[in-house]
Amino acid sequence: MKPIVLVGMMGAGKSTAGRLLSARRGWRFVDADELLEQRTGATIPTIFAMEGEEGFRARETKLLHELLECEDCVIATGGGVVIRPENRLLLKQSAVVVYLVASFEVLWERLQNDRSRPLLQVPDPKGRLAELLAARDPLYREVADLIVPTDSGRPLRGVQAIEMALQRYGVPLPPLRDENLGMDLCGGP
Repeated sequence: MKPIVLVGMMGAGKSTAGRLLSARRGWRFVDADELLEQRTGATIPTIFAMEGEEGFRARETKLLHELLECEDCVIATGGGVVIRPENRLLLKQSAVVVYLVASFEVLWERLQNDRSRPLLQVPDPKGRLAELLAARDPLYREVADLIVPTDSGRPLRGVQAIEMALQRYGVPLPPLRDENLGMDLCGGP
């Protein structure tokens, strides 16, 4: 099975959904940004500071080539992975791509106090987020096999929507490992 790759803006829930989806179905999970940090021994903001965005993007592309060889896995990408045409081509050829889409308002609510996002460390982070969303949304849609909204803020519901979309797309899903895995903190699905 091709890897399932989650794309979308920072704050859309790629890492959360990826972890939960992989745990529910027994697939391997890889967070590309976390793996890049582990391998370099530096945080994403540090990589940006030392190598600039272009240096970071080069590392990201190299890692993407490697990760797309993975079978039976879910990969959460960084929000800017779709910027490079090479990456978009790789994603289209080698993965089932799920675009997790959230409204600007929800993204801003989730990100406004997050100081770990290098691209938002500017005088007008809200304006920058709007620019990034406007520029990237068409690129996410270009590579997406499936589009799933994540505005609800309920991780289990989002993952169930991903699972239903994957089934409709023809991706065989292994049985659930645990029906209760991923119960939201308020006690309901």
